[in-house]
Parts: sequence; structure tokens; C-alpha cells
Amino acid sequence: MLTETALADLRAVFGARLSTARAVLDAHAQSESLVSGPPPEAVVWPESTAEVAELARLSDRHGFALVGWGAGTSLEGHALALAGGVTVDFTRMDKVLSVHPEDMTAVVQPGITRERLNEELRATGLFFPVDPGANATLGGMAATRASGTAAVRYGTMRGNVLGLEVVLAGGEVIRTGTAAPKSSAGYDLTGLIVGSEGTLGLITELTLRLHGQPEAVSAAVCAFDSMAHAVDCVIATIQSGVPMARIEFLDAATVAAVNAYSRLDLPVAPQLLVEFHGSPDGVTEQAARFGDIATGFGATGFQWARAPEDRKKLWAARHAAYRAILASRPGSRAIVTDACVPISALAVAVEETAADIAASGLPGPILGHVGDGNFHAILMVREGDAEEAATAKALAHRMAERALRLGGTITGEHGIGFGKKGLMAAEHGATWAAMGRIKAALDPKGLMNPGKLVP
Repeated sequence: MLTETALADLRAVFGARLSTARAVLDAHAQSESLVSGPPPEAVVWPESTAEVAELARLSDRHGFALVGWGAGTSLEGHALALAGGVTVDFTRMDKVLSVHPEDMTAVVQPGITRERLNEELRATGLFFPVDPGANATLGGMAATRASGTAAVRYGTMRGNVLGLEVVLAGGEVIRTGTAAPKSSAGYDLTGLIVGSEGTLGLITELTLRLHGQPEAVSAAVCAFDSMAHAVDCVIATIQSGVPMARIEFLDAATVAAVNAYSRLDLPVAPQLLVEFHGSPDGVTEQAARFGDIATGFGATGFQWARAPEDRKKLWAARHAAYRAILASRPGSRAIVTDACVPISALAVAVEETAADIAASGLPGPILGHVGDGNFHAILMVREGDAEEAATAKALAHRMAERALRLGGTITGEHGIGFGKKGLMAAEHGATWAAMGRIKAALDPKGLMNPGKLVP
């Protein structure tokens, strides 16, 4: 409970950058999915690491919880204030602190979004490649170990965060990692914090690995007569070593929704969207090799998008697929699954999931970043329909169990929050308890994003 004494101490630090207004609290109790939770008791907008450290000291003194907030685009309730307390909104800590083109690194504050970072990097010839679709903040992306459409070539946040500045419970500020390409000095605390979902501390600065903007880019979309042929084409392409930058799968239901929402005219059939980066000759060769493989699996209707505006339209439609799917069934919310399996098990996982959804009678289009074995089902539930919600949750649970049975994971990129917390023991066994002991060591009072991720 946030006492009047605690509120007075917070106002002394944050002044007008503290709010207890109902509309503000409710805005920080929203989730992109069906996962819901209570509002915080207050919201603050820090502008420096020193303020975040003082906030953590006040949290320790008064015993209130701290929950980080970026753009609010997470799907498993990561940023919902289950124990009340204070939501720490990082949107005012949104600066690029430095760019080092010769080292291909940048140092940023946590509240900057990936799109704005890349706008500021445009003149350098570099870019930050992790693209989860939503225009999320870099701090939130690190906290959830985000991934996205380009992970098959450039990796996830795990491989693109070199170092962090973190405020721990009680107010201690630590720095993890370095700007060096590698290190073997001690525990990998950067890797520990990336993906910890704010349960170990609040990220106040990130050192990021950048990549060179490709000399040439080519994208294409092609249709298949069945989901199985599309997925088998993905597997064959990966196994053949074709260096794709992106390879995305959309089932027929997703294509229909995207056509209506983004005014496209793709054939209403399973589709693959692919993109190649490199030299002009390299991109041409890669595209030709993919075309040969896809044709062998019955691909038709190739549409190549070599002009930047055509590629932008194509990928904007892919990024809008979640909203397009929701728009296809007005009045619905979604449970969004994100199983990830070894590439050899992808066909089985997708086909079994599609059959399970079809048998349920619930709309559940499937799409995903299948180049790294990650796919999503958007299970649509009418607002307030308890029966549909129960059906969707049961489907999501079976999808997670199926991923584990096939040697995969319950979440490839969305994280755990509290939406998938009940599945952690099934994936990790005794290791989950070890995670809880790490949490207890760094946050003995349990004030950092309580109720999430760990036992």
C-alpha cells in the first residue's frame, strides 16, 4: 500500500511528474491482449538514472512495488501492477546518448523506441535490426528479450545488447557488460538482466550492437496450396543455407484479414513473405535459390518488391496483421500464443495446432517468424464471453505443452509476465526454483515487478 508519507516523499522528488489521477492509472493498467490486472497506485516519469535510484531507495524504505513501463505493447501482463505500488514510465528517458560508428554501437536510454532510434541512425549507414513489429521501447524489448521478423539473420535482443546500466532494489546502480565485441570476465549479468522482465532491476541505459544497412534489399511474397507445403518450404530453405533476412508465414485466414485491413490483393492461401539483404549480386542469387526451392513445393504467384516503397507497404501490412485479425472479428480481444520449436519440428507443431484450433470452433489465425521456429496463433475471444475465453486458454495451454513435447519453449519472444507463469515449472523444472533464488538474492523484499516470471 502506498502511504501518504510515501506519496509525500515521491512528490518531493518528482513534483508534477507524479500522478494519481484515475485516467492516468487506468491508462497504465491496459494490456494489448486478454491478460488484465489492476491499476498502479501512482505513476512517475523519471528523467535520469539518479531519479530512478532515489525511487528505488524510497521503494525499499516504504515497501511499495516498482513496475517498469515502456510503450505498453507487451502481451503477457509484464507491466501490470499486480501488487499496486508505482509504475515507472520511462517515456521521458528517450535519448540517444552516443553513437560509435567505428565500433558499430550506440548507447541509449530505455524509453527510446526502435523506430526513432533507426531514424536517428539513418545518416550513419547503420541500423538496429531487432523488429518485434510493435514500435516498442528498447528498454522494454531488452526486459522481455524481444525478437521479431529479422531474428533469423540478426538475432534477438540477447545477442544485440552488449551492456546495461541497471538500478537494483534498494537503489544500487550497476553496469553490466562492455562495448567490446566479447568478454569472458565473470558472470554474464547482461544476459541475466535481458529477459528478466523488470523482476531484478530497472534498466536505465543500454549499449546496443548495430549493423550495417544492406547495400541491396529484395522482398517477395508467394502462395502455397497448403500450410504443410509452405512450412516444408521454410524448413528446406533454412537447411539449404540460403541467408534470408526475414521469412514470415501467414495462413489463409491471416491473409484474408490483412487484405481487408491493408488493402492488398494477395491470394487467400498460405503465404510466405521473404526478404534478402546483401550486395546486388548476392541478393539476386539468394532470391533465385529461394525461388527454385519454393517452386519445388508448389509456390505460385510470386510478387517481388524491389522498390523501397513496395517493400515498406508489404512489411507494414505484416506488422499490422495483429490489428487486422482483431478487426476481422469486431468486439473481440485476443490471447496471443508464441510457441517456438526446433526447425525440424515446425511442420508438426503448426499442423497439429491448426487442427486443434479448427476443432475448437474458435477463430485463431496462425502467422509467425518461422525462420527461427517461432509461430503465433491469435485466438479471438468475444469481449465478456467466458466460454470462449476458457476455450482459448485451453488451446493456448495445449499449444505450450505441444511445444515442450517437441523440444521447444512456451514462448519464443513474448516472455512470461504472469500470463504464462503457470507453465514455467513444466519447461524448467528445478531450474525455475533456481531463478527464484536469484530473484530473492537481488530483490529480498520482492519489490521489483512482483508476481511475474519467477516462483
